[in-house]
Amino acid sequence: MLILVTNDDGVRSFGLRSLASALSELGQVVVVAPDRNRSAVGHALTLEHPLRAEEIKPQVFAVDGTPTDCVNLGIHGLLPHRPDLVVSGINCGSNMGDDVSYSGTVCAALEATLMGLPAFAVSLDTDQFSTENLALATSFSKKLAQMIIQKGLPDETFLNVNIPSGPCSGIQLTRQGKRHYGESVVCNQDPRGRNYYWIGGSEVGFEDIPGSDCNALQQGAISVTPLRTNMTNEKTYADMERWSFDSIVGVI
Repeated sequence: MLILVTNDDGVRSFGLRSLASALSELGQVVVVAPDRNRSAVGHALTLEHPLRAEEIKPQVFAVDGTPTDCVNLGIHGLLPHRPDLVVSGINCGSNMGDDVSYSGTVCAALEATLMGLPAFAVSLDTDQFSTENLALATSFSKKLAQMIIQKGLPDETFLNVNIPSGPCSGIQLTRQGKRHYGESVVCNQDPRGRNYYWIGGSEVGFEDIPGSDCNALQQGAISVTPLRTNMTNEKTYADMERWSFDSIVGVI
């Protein structure tokens, strides 16, 4: 059993080390992760300069790129063969609702799935790791990994897992919720009177949607959300089949 572990918090993250240690009980673990924090880079892939990977300890590689780069490089260049499973995390902070579009943690699992590999992302709803909150996250991740290895995942499907930092009320199979980011750009002036901008400077809320990942975490439950790589809106596609695109051919 070969498992690739990555994250977006950086190769020295305590969450990453705890996850890799737990999964090592299932098989060989190879860590390929960014050499620094690369949170919120989404599904970015480095194309304009070469990547470097430093083996900072046996089977642990620090890459000067994004989480997506790490999955690509790990599978195609660093691992001895294709892994049986790819796990991304444990992220410091939840990744729910619209977060999945921005999250490097989630998009690393997405990249693995695009390559035909089973994968899941796991995030812990905390701004600071502790022995207590990591114990639940690592234990659940290990058991989920065993379940995926046994049962597999459907094509084009990966899992996004969010774990509460406090007492756990259970496990819920959920749907992607909806975040509210509010006034997320803060403008200030530097000492020379020039404006600078800080993105993500406000409180984040969410819509009250029963059965969503956001609601589950608020209720103290572990949220497990199956996500798809194919983002086609089938209902809209069916509606748009009635559109008359031939009428605008002349303007092209």
